[in-house]
Amino acid sequence: MESLAQIVKAYDVRGVYPDQLDDRIAELFGAAFAEVTDARAIVVGHDMRPSSPGLAAAFARGALARGADATLIGLCSTDQLYFASGNMNVPGAMFTASHNPARYNGIKMCRAGAAPVGQDTGLAEIRALVESWLRETPETPETPETPETPETAETPETAETPETAEAAETAGTGEATEATGTLTQRDTLDDYAAYLLSLVDLSAIRPLKVVVDAGNGMGGHTVPTVFAGLPLDVVPLYFELDGTFPNHEANPLDPKNIVDLQARVLAEGADLGLAFDGDADRCFVVDERGRGVPPSAITALVAARELAKHPGSTVIHNLITSRSVPEVVRENGGTPVRTRVGHSFIKQEMATTGAVFGGEHSAHYYFRDFWNADTGMLAALHVLAALGGQDGPLSELVSSYDRYTGSGEINSTVDDQKARMAAVRAAFAPRDGVTLDDLDGLTVESAHWWLNVRPSNTEPLLRLNVEARDEETMAKLRDEALTLIRD
Repeated sequence: MESLAQIVKAYDVRGVYPDQLDDRIAELFGAAFAEVTDARAIVVGHDMRPSSPGLAAAFARGALARGADATLIGLCSTDQLYFASGNMNVPGAMFTASHNPARYNGIKMCRAGAAPVGQDTGLAEIRALVESWLRETPETPETPETPETPETAETPETAETPETAEAAETAGTGEATEATGTLTQRDTLDDYAAYLLSLVDLSAIRPLKVVVDAGNGMGGHTVPTVFAGLPLDVVPLYFELDGTFPNHEANPLDPKNIVDLQARVLAEGADLGLAFDGDADRCFVVDERGRGVPPSAITALVAARELAKHPGSTVIHNLITSRSVPEVVRENGGTPVRTRVGHSFIKQEMATTGAVFGGEHSAHYYFRDFWNADTGMLAALHVLAALGGQDGPLSELVSSYDRYTGSGEINSTVDDQKARMAAVRAAFAPRDGVTLDDLDGLTVESAHWWLNVRPSNTEPLLRLNVEARDEETMAKLRDEALTLIRD
């Protein structure tokens, strides 16, 4: 393999194991990551997929060969890895394919302080370096250009445990490579939980009954520790860590994957339900009626809470979140800033503006107090604090944040993205009271509705989102746009 185009995405690495991503490739990525970030130390974690421990150990081995110390934190959620990177102030790598099927795995990487690594912030350089090594030594399993260094005595702080020594021996291809860094293990779960709870006060909330669907993902690892000792009656659903996802896909944004949660909330008479995706960096909320709460409403709710603590701050939202988000931000004295879809754009704007919070339609929530990184768990704690701080049900609480009717994201396979986009533009541009912008695809906006059509970067798809004040208007616009797109 000389080209990694199929597995290196805009923000991460993701592919089928072992056909596209195996231990040898992971080891090379570890070496390239250490070189591009000029890291003296890194932290590496992984999810519950069967291939993840070996891939994580191989990545660490590659970094060791470049002289970087590596700390393995084992099983963790992606936001727990971000916590470790921020708290330790070192670059980090998380092995997960999030909500993708079991045969996939991947790498999410960040610089020190959980700063993102994407195509424009190091990922392209990492890919190029790995590809160059593959071309130079296509049959050689070792990390290329490994520097030879004399053996050094281990200190008590960096001495390898039997587990880490075994990981180093078995990582990658199993071939010996002279490692110049040191390998250690560290458990960060308790520190992660304590830090999150220091950001949201739940000490005085009323008792709540909450059903949590972990989807056999990392929420089953983090929720018991984070929620321990809180006035919560937790009903666990699919907490068993199982990277084969035997119950349903770990993608709560797909309605079919929250059916069990909705039914259990109603059966238990629970106050709410929470669903986490596979690596538990996203959280979806179900109200006491078993109805999903739109992520835009959660964004608006959390924004109001953060603005109460930090008056006058900036809040970031992508351009396909509900119009209710900037309205709520302004009503609470904040400044809304609109961005393109994608976490790298959100994080960049947060860093540039000093924003206190950012939210996306996909249930990613970003916090300044969490190194501008996304954490579904912290958003969940905000929802629990808001609900438990008053007497009404969740549906009543979020009603003021859920003001419009949306289509959700609708994907259409097309032969010519540009031509179909042009057809939508031509149909809507002449209309009175309509404005158009090209921040991310095409957005058409009027006083009472808006729609956005944007192309996929990796597939022949157009993605449509429509929002209006009422269902009838939204449906009419949705159907008209889909006809133009699919004609």
